[in-house]
Amino acid sequence: MTERTWTAALLVIGDEILSGRTQDRNVAQLASWLNVQGIRLAEVRIVADRQEAIVEAVNALRSRNDYCFTTGGIGPTHDDITVDAIAAALELPVVVHPEARAMLEAHYADRGGVTEGRLRMARVPEGASLIANRQSGAPGIRVGNLFILAGVPHIAAAMLDALTGTLEGGLPVLSGTLGCWVGESEVAELLRDAERTHAGVSVGSYPFFREGRVGANFVVRATAQPLLDACLNDLDARLTDAGYTVVPGGI
Repeated sequence: MTERTWTAALLVIGDEILSGRTQDRNVAQLASWLNVQGIRLAEVRIVADRQEAIVEAVNALRSRNDYCFTTGGIGPTHDDITVDAIAAALELPVVVHPEARAMLEAHYADRGGVTEGRLRMARVPEGASLIANRQSGAPGIRVGNLFILAGVPHIAAAMLDALTGTLEGGLPVLSGTLGCWVGESEVAELLRDAERTHAGVSVGSYPFFREGRVGANFVVRATAQPLLDACLNDLDARLTDAGYTVVPGGI
């Protein structure tokens, strides 16, 4: 008996992608993240900001894959129509999620408060749950096998990080942490090189400011212990060779 392969699809939403004004980086990001979860990205589609196009694509992709992710179109402006389109695809009403509203109120408390536009980012298809977002006050959305993410790559990455290890069907995710008193921008290329060297591994960077100093913890994730150990050892060596003191387990 062969082991089942779990699959996911990505729907990239946005006129700016199709026009060439913006280059999409979420395909590679999601593919790498899914690999670490033990899930294969099986297909990608790009559609314009038109409700009928989004509805058709969402229903096609979610029906033939275990998971369907979308990126783009969940901001505060009138042309951010992803939530409405997905609710239409699922034949659900759109409601304001109370927890999402509370998150936005806290985030914007000293930034002018929650305006009508900002409140749009608390709207979800009825029955949906939220995906935490450490980068901004607006959460992602999960409804059934659909995951609605931001289009901005670093915000989408934060939402994916919150989902790590939570998807059914993937292999268990193992992790290890190294800490350094260093600004993450100083070692960004080093981190990328370490991740590229070890297929099936992801490296997340989590900066902080403590004791009057800037530092970061680097979390390595993989589905096999040998892969995890190899990347941790390699990253430790790269940081040490660059002159930084590494703290196993994090700071």
